[in-house]
Amino acid sequence: MAKTDIKSMNEAEISSLLAEMGQPKFRAGQLFKWLQSGVGSFDEMTNIPKNLREKLNESCYIADVKIERKLVSQIDGTVKYLYKLYDGEYIESVLMKYEHGYTVCISTQVGCRMGCSFCASGLCGLKRNLTASEMLSQIMVAAKDNNIRVSNVVMMGMGEPLDNFSNSIRFLELVSNEKGLGIGLRHISLSTSGVVSGIERLKEYNLPITLSISLHAPNDEIRSSMMKVNKRWNIDALLEACKEYQKVTTRRISFEYALIEGVNDSERCADELAKRLKGIMCHVNLIPANPVKENTFKKPDKTRILKFRQLLEDRGVNATVRRTLGADIEASCGQLRNRAKEGDINANIQ
Repeated sequence: MAKTDIKSMNEAEISSLLAEMGQPKFRAGQLFKWLQSGVGSFDEMTNIPKNLREKLNESCYIADVKIERKLVSQIDGTVKYLYKLYDGEYIESVLMKYEHGYTVCISTQVGCRMGCSFCASGLCGLKRNLTASEMLSQIMVAAKDNNIRVSNVVMMGMGEPLDNFSNSIRFLELVSNEKGLGIGLRHISLSTSGVVSGIERLKEYNLPITLSISLHAPNDEIRSSMMKVNKRWNIDALLEACKEYQKVTTRRISFEYALIEGVNDSERCADELAKRLKGIMCHVNLIPANPVKENTFKKPDKTRILKFRQLLEDRGVNATVRRTLGADIEASCGQLRNRAKEGDINANIQ
């Protein structure tokens, strides 16, 4: 019989599970608190009776992630983790320090089915979805390893969160629970490549998270050449979904735009982008393209990047250039996992 992923359960579900075992209601609160503290086994739960711990061991498991490799930037202290999962698969997370506190960028899938040409995450396709507990564990392990409290989360690592919708929603419920990590939803960003059906579903939950759209192009011709998802939902459909989402949530939307030399960094692109975004309360996050060995994309020079930002500002679009963190440790998602799968996980690791 398959064991239950108890760490992905909320307190009400745990209460129902324990009721079937003849346990009093207060045990659910105790158990939930232990699970949200990051314990790795039932044996660590000192205020839970031994006979109950034995029953839980027989029917449930506590999902965890193990640090396989850890890279620390000598430039800015950014930490990149290669985590190994129970089934031998690998995922990545990145811990970043800002003035306002610590942010963890988590993965939501093992690999990715979106196949964006500028991203290393999808080079081997999608292996499987992560559970809510595996998403939580990435934060817990990073926090414990550095003895810090994580205040912000970005669901922007490997995978497409809206392609793993139910587990992503459950993660948001658990990570914001005051009895657990207690990270407020306003401090969480969910990034999507543009899965319109997922945005429409997410709208119904009316969560105060920040929705971040990986746009990366001002028109369908350029975007379709880089992002397969645009062939299913083009820019018009995507932006219409964003407008409807904003009507319900009243939240500002963030648009990610990876600047690629000679592809989407022209003045014409900036002008077209500004026109596209008119009427949407938004912010454009300009990201100098990160070189990946599997493609030939290059980031524009600094002057061109700043000019593109100014062109957007002049046209009434708020835009900033993302500060590059962890440049010396391949901090963008997917690169370290791919090397691990190739049997080269010790290369350039300090």
